Amino acid sequence: MYDGDLDYEDRTFGSYGEDRPQPHDLKAEKAVLSSMMMEPSYCVPTAIAKLKSEKAFYSPVHRVIFKTIFDLTQKNVNIDFISLSHALKVNDNLEDIGGEVFIAELENYLATTANIEEHCKIVKDLSDLREMIDVCVTSTVKCYDLDTSVEALMEAIEGKILEVRRTSHDGTILPFKELLKISFQNIQAIINKEITPGIETGFVELDKKLTGMKPGEMIVLAARPSIGKTSLALNILRNISMRKDPKTGENQYPVAFFSLEMTSDEISKRLISTQAQVPIKSFSDSNFSTPSMQKLKNSLKILNDCKIFIDDTAGLSLMNLRSKARRLKTTENIQCIIIDYLQLMKSGGKVESRQLEIADISGGIKELAKELKVPILVLAQLNRELEKGGPDAKPKLSHLRDSGSIEQDADVVMFLHRNRDDQKDMTDDKLQNGIDSEIIIEKNRNGETANAKVKFFPQFMEFRQVIHRYDDEEQ
Repeated sequence: MYDGDLDYEDRTFGSYGEDRPQPHDLKAEKAVLSSMMMEPSYCVPTAIAKLKSEKAFYSPVHRVIFKTIFDLTQKNVNIDFISLSHALKVNDNLEDIGGEVFIAELENYLATTANIEEHCKIVKDLSDLREMIDVCVTSTVKCYDLDTSVEALMEAIEGKILEVRRTSHDGTILPFKELLKISFQNIQAIINKEITPGIETGFVELDKKLTGMKPGEMIVLAARPSIGKTSLALNILRNISMRKDPKTGENQYPVAFFSLEMTSDEISKRLISTQAQVPIKSFSDSNFSTPSMQKLKNSLKILNDCKIFIDDTAGLSLMNLRSKARRLKTTENIQCIIIDYLQLMKSGGKVESRQLEIADISGGIKELAKELKVPILVLAQLNRELEKGGPDAKPKLSHLRDSGSIEQDADVVMFLHRNRDDQKDMTDDKLQNGIDSEIIIEKNRNGETANAKVKFFPQFMEFRQVIHRYDDEEQ
């Protein structure tokens, strides 16, 4: 039988290793192609979904055959010996791949198509290894011939490696009927409470409107300074990181927090204060009572199980964010990212204007959310125009500072609003019952806009939800 072993030019390790062929399995490749010919209705879409393109094959001959089958499928032509041979002949490829004899032998190569998925996995795994070799060799060359900054080179190499990792699991363009099937299965899983639509923030009223923070979403939380957006973000981080997996009993959501404004020590103290319900002021004046010390110890035990990763790099660039987030996704499987806050970030490139730089950062964050398939909650500042309306003036999308691209890129835009003057005169009632605040959902690409009432307790840096009944709204 013709083995399809044509020219393997540039497909060896070369000077970076032994002079031998890269990883491959011609038998597995033939098994895939044979299955596609024997049972095209099932095996052709399966192979296309698993392998994505002809580049997954090592043999140039097998690449040509797979590409021809793919093209015929796109034209709604049934795959059999005659149609495949004819298409190869029309494209002047038939004799090059071994003629009709090779096609006939390939069709009869297997007795059954039962192992099509396993054969595809073998071919794809070896293809991924070859891609990794190519990335490593190319990276080595670039390291010797450095024509850019080391930081940029490292970011590019990490991106290439992650790309190989991602494409080894990602799907490809699917027919709509396949997407319908996947979507319906997802809906059933949600109905059966096997999965949730998104990661819940822990604020019931807010989650009812958002249906959780979904993978790939960019959620913006904006407010004027000293309103409490960092506190709210840390409350959400704490709620997410403490959620247990009902099956394993372990904390199921690792979260990354990038703080450009506060140190990791300050963030840790805030989380401890909120969890222990010990006033944050006590950490400065060391005024801890015996009950407070016990609360602190208990809170540390609980927080110790949380998978929280804090980066307090000042002036974090978009390039650094991508690099660190990719690494955390690969090593820790982070499920959510929080950035505090957007206007303190740098694009890392040449800056023509601050608006263009913010637009570049905003677009980059949205791309990163889609790339890593995690929700990214990014905090943002509002401009001073809001204050012209007085202490009770409510924010609007136009109040987002520096760039209109933020509202365009974001899937959700929320505003944290309260009267800042209420905190200046802290009465016993306010200490006991909190300061009236609200989260305004001004944009929600996948849901409805609404307001969620919350109470702010500044001594604990904590927002608490206001239990609200929806019976009146539903009537």
